[in-house]
Amino acid sequence: MIQLTEQAIQAVKSFIGEEGRSGAGLRISVVGGGCSGFQYDLSLVDQGTENDEKYEFQNLPVYVDKTSLLYLKGTVVDYVSDIRGSGFVFQNPNAVASCGCGHSFEA
Repeated sequence: MIQLTEQAIQAVKSFIGEEGRSGAGLRISVVGGGCSGFQYDLSLVDQGTENDEKYEFQNLPVYVDKTSLLYLKGTVVDYVSDIRGSGFVFQNPNAVASCGCGHSFEA
């Protein structure tokens, strides 16, 4: 299972509204690349696939494919905004190392 903080939920809902994509959901996946081997990928989607696990956070559908879920179990997704900028932050207990930017990790 994954978790989204209140800030992350509100940020995604805001992005959906800005894009005019009422009813869209968030897809979270892990793809190869980045400085540490894997990186997180976020996108807005209109629906999931048969290979997805679906989660619901305050009426926001979140889809994670079963392969990515192996790397994301127990992950908390947050959204932060500070003097350095704003963006999503992943607190992933499965990552044995991550790069300084926080967008890629090693499992």
